[in-house]
Amino acid sequence: QVQLVESGGGLVQAGGSLRLSCAASGRTFSPYYMGWFRQAPGKEREFVATISRSGGSTYYADSVKGRFTISRDNAWNMYLQMNSLKPEDTAVYYCAAGNPGSIYNTGGYTYWGQGTQVTVSS
Repeated sequence: QVQLVESGGGLVQAGGSLRLSCAASGRTFSPYYMGWFRQAPGKEREFVATISRSGGSTYYADSVKGRFTISRDNAWNMYLQMNSLKPEDTAVYYCAAGNPGSIYNTGGYTYWGQGTQVTVSS
């Protein structure tokens, strides 16, 4: 069983930056994709960004393109650099991994972290 733990969330002013990390351990297989999703109170969990096993393919939600950058390293850790943050980015951010049929949907990701809170003030 893969264990995923997010860190790096916090409170930041609009226009500021945060860097989220996802630490992976105890995995029994190599996921083809790792990704970030977020969920605000009363809303569905939504896709933010995903990255392929090699790191060569990345995909972003339209709302974060040009502001967020996803990456992963050789130790199977994953990162999300978030710049120019907006109040609408406020949510719990989740790390996920798996071999999804659709990289944009939650259903295809087998493993999930517990989430880290990101709050962006006006």
